[in-house]
Amino acid sequence: MIVLGPNLGATHTKAFGHGLFELRLKGAEGIARVFFCTLAGKRIVMLHCIVKKSEKTPLRGREIAEMRMKEVKREHT
Repeated sequence: MIVLGPNLGATHTKAFGHGLFELRLKGAEGIARVFFCTLAGKRIVMLHCIVKKSEKTPLRGREIAEMRMKEVKREHT
């Protein structure tokens, strides 16, 4: 992410629009999703993380990330 920013490709990231992204991670305990946004100066802000328990990413996790992103962007504008 330091070199490429949020553009890691579809296997690693997903853009939800309005500056919200999802980082897809696999580990021994399962699949995790980290929601993040970027700020001016190439800063990456991790907003929320979940460990998936089903095939689909829970909507509530994304909603939390969207609320936090609004707060972060409001504080940095």
